[in-house]
Amino acid sequence: MPTVYTEVEVDVELHDFDTDDLIEELESRGRGFEVASQTGPELLTAIYLKRRLGQDYQRELDDLIYLGIGRIV
Repeated sequence: MPTVYTEVEVDVELHDFDTDDLIEELESRGRGFEVASQTGPELLTAIYLKRRLGQDYQRELDDLIYLGIGRIV
């Protein structure tokens, strides 16, 4: 039996998907979040140390927010 491929254009907006759908899709592509490898206290310690040294800690703060409430900032 022959195989037929069809191409379709669909207009969607990012806000049409909830956070869980986006995370599931990223994980299915092998692009999941590595935040799970760090615990809350580890992230807090990293933020504390970077803040004391005057370094940028935005990434760690974003990871902590995701870890705490499961939302991407």
